[in-house]
Amino acid sequence: METNTNRIIEVHDLTVSYNKKPALWNVDFDLPEGKIIGIIGPNGAGKSTLLKSIMGLLPMASGYIKIYGKDLEAIRKRVSYVPQRGSVDWDFPASVREVVMMGLYQQQKWFRGASQLDQQKVDQALEKVGMLPFAHRHISQLSGGQQQRVFLARAMAQQADLYLMDEPFAGVDASTESSILELLSTMRNEGKTIIVVHHDLQTAKDYFDHIVLLNTRLIAAGPVEEVFTPQHLQDAYGGKLTLLHEVGELLQKENIPTREG
Repeated sequence: METNTNRIIEVHDLTVSYNKKPALWNVDFDLPEGKIIGIIGPNGAGKSTLLKSIMGLLPMASGYIKIYGKDLEAIRKRVSYVPQRGSVDWDFPASVREVVMMGLYQQQKWFRGASQLDQQKVDQALEKVGMLPFAHRHISQLSGGQQQRVFLARAMAQQADLYLMDEPFAGVDASTESSILELLSTMRNEGKTIIVVHHDLQTAKDYFDHIVLLNTRLIAAGPVEEVFTPQHLQDAYGGKLTLLHEVGELLQKENIPTREG
């Protein structure tokens, strides 16, 4: 069981509703520091809703969220958020460098603009994701994988302690996915905490140290080996598991019946 000394996020009795229909219902868990944490569950389970709630982007019907034992506003500079790539207007007139620099705006004095140190942070972040040669290119001219790398660079330039990422592996090729995972592992080894919304069950058990399994309600939260059990997966996905070959074989081995939808 995780101790209070390394607790980074506490979610208590969280309920979030859309049009009076709950997207998250009475969700309650703690998350440890210095881990790569996956938020997984079927479509419509509330994964992105949870991430946006942690970032204060959605109103809560009930409950509270603490980060480092405090409200978000008190520690906002320590938190970085990477939204879904599909939610961004990539025709916005900005270069790769300008997009990454935007991640530093909240840390800058508006009247002075970017300092030499800010420029160095941007260059270092772009170099880490392999996008420094594209610094002056317009963001609309990039591939999906390159756009995702720019988003990661923008977050890394903030030099935060906690990173929240909504589907960073969506729509990228295998090479980009592998390089992103390597980058996240390096960040974790430097003491950062990364929380990732992820949709692929078959890679989740290999990508993450800790998992939050959702389906509107919390199914389970904890180390991968404790959460990734046939019963927990069956509770979250039901009959949909039969579409996932590897997990389907696991259920068959355990002789767990599937049910519809």
